[in-house]
Amino acid sequence: MTQTVIAIDAMGGDHGTTTTVPAALSALKRHPGIKLILVGDEKVLSDTLASHGAAPGDRLQLHHASQVVGMDEKPSQALRGKKDSSMRVALNLVKEGEAQACVSAGNTGALMATARFVLKTLDGIDRPAIISSLPTISGHTHMLDLGANVDSPAEVLYQFALMGSVLASAVDGIANPTVGLLNIGEEEMKGNEQVKEAAHLLAASGLNYVGFVEGDDIYKGSVDVVVADGFVGNVSLKTGEGLAKMISHYMKQEFKRNLFTKLAGLVAMPVLNAFRSRIDPRVYNGATLVGLRGIVIKSHGSADDFSFSNAINVAVLEVEKNVPEMISEELGNLLEQARQAV
Repeated sequence: MTQTVIAIDAMGGDHGTTTTVPAALSALKRHPGIKLILVGDEKVLSDTLASHGAAPGDRLQLHHASQVVGMDEKPSQALRGKKDSSMRVALNLVKEGEAQACVSAGNTGALMATARFVLKTLDGIDRPAIISSLPTISGHTHMLDLGANVDSPAEVLYQFALMGSVLASAVDGIANPTVGLLNIGEEEMKGNEQVKEAAHLLAASGLNYVGFVEGDDIYKGSVDVVVADGFVGNVSLKTGEGLAKMISHYMKQEFKRNLFTKLAGLVAMPVLNAFRSRIDPRVYNGATLVGLRGIVIKSHGSADDFSFSNAINVAVLEVEKNVPEMISEELGNLLEQARQAV
């Protein structure tokens, strides 16, 4: 069996090697069949590994990169001026076939711009999108775009739907995923012109399109894939994350209010822990830059080692499922059907 090789931008994110190195070691234990390449300052990486009682070996290699992309750096500056950054070098390893996927917690804009420049988009895809799974009442749903594109035209929204459907089918084993278009109402007359036009394209496609969905449908799990423009999708995502934090904050306050509530909290602790684990955003960390000629996974910049290791899990799964190849094949099938219909 071919070994899965993942390149890690070990210097990216808010915490750099203090997060990425222990996460990598955890991932190696969880996935005996993978190999990781840690990209970054070789001395820093060696020292961090040593502090965890580890060293490079057959399944854990170091690849030196002399630069780091800052979290507040402009994408254009990172693309032009940081050609030896840990982010760029990790993506180059994917392009050159030395790795099958890249995982980074670095600057989102820089990662998208650099990945698009290095790896290029799949034929028939105008813009890559950011897709991630979100917890729902019934399990989880996949949502895109989560911030890569603003003011996306109808054709691009259609492409998002196609990519989301293929990814959901691949990673969840769903034969024909349901797809919904995020809107301000379910009625046909509602929404802007891009959304209305995209609805017509999706209704005529071979996808399992079920119509418009509203914001509350995201967490109800009404559909397998939620499609939105990047501006709307990112606001929806951050709103959900903020709500989860607010609920957790108020629950802690209430249980600490007095002796009685503290005792009630102790009794309820197993239920509270189970609730926390079900909505914990760290469990769902790892968004895919879908639509590229390679697998690129974006971790939250503030991810801890548990969270970052879950992003590595996403990369391993998508390599196993050959997601870019599946999207390319499905897009080719739809284009062929369109040509035959003319």
